[in-house]
Amino acid sequence: MVEKWTEEYTIQSVDADFKGECRWSSLLSILQRAADRHIEALGISREEMIERGMGWMLITLELDMRRIPRDMETLYVDTWSRGSKGALWHRDYRIKDSSGDILGEARSVWALVDIHKRKILRPSMFPYEVPIGQETVGELPSKAVLPEGIQLYEAYPYIVRYSGIDTNGHLNNARYADLCFDVLDEQELQEGKVTGFKITYHHEARWKDMMLINRSVGENNRVYVQGISPDGTNFFEAAIVRET
Repeated sequence: MVEKWTEEYTIQSVDADFKGECRWSSLLSILQRAADRHIEALGISREEMIERGMGWMLITLELDMRRIPRDMETLYVDTWSRGSKGALWHRDYRIKDSSGDILGEARSVWALVDIHKRKILRPSMFPYEVPIGQETVGELPSKAVLPEGIQLYEAYPYIVRYSGIDTNGHLNNARYADLCFDVLDEQELQEGKVTGFKITYHHEARWKDMMLINRSVGENNRVYVQGISPDGTNFFEAAIVRET
């Protein structure tokens, strides 16, 4: 059994931002790819899971970066399962450069779902063995993101369109990072650096859904972001951690 999977990836121009650094949405995509490849390496194909009516739903992801990789830089993502706790599964990641230096680490929470009923399934219903890694990169992430009483104001409205939809028919997990970083103004993007990103997904966003993207004023080196519908449906909550 493959306890740990290592995914190699070279940052492409499409992944880089105006500073030549990898976009956070691309980092999330790379982590997703590594997790998918690990599951496939265990002999669990995506086609077979679809036939069984099962899929994985990301609940929370917390990513801390010591250094952001740059355009054309090759990185290596180690990922492993930390097993399940209650109804949820946990997965860790470690990102390294070609010298073996650690660039960042991430912790994530997932749910196994019935893709037709959109219902969370008990881990015992997963008919495959998933080896549990012996390492950890920190405590299991909490679901809460927005501090109690935080004041938010509207940054911009967003309508889910073709560019964000994936094969599951909803807004791709990684795309949310772009929605969050789009709340930052030019000065915030130019000054300092971002060292962390945390997001919790509360409700799937589908084609033509409208989100009001709200943000906080930067407090304690954090910018909090929330996406809600006009009628109050909470799609996601996130925090951008900046070093100024």
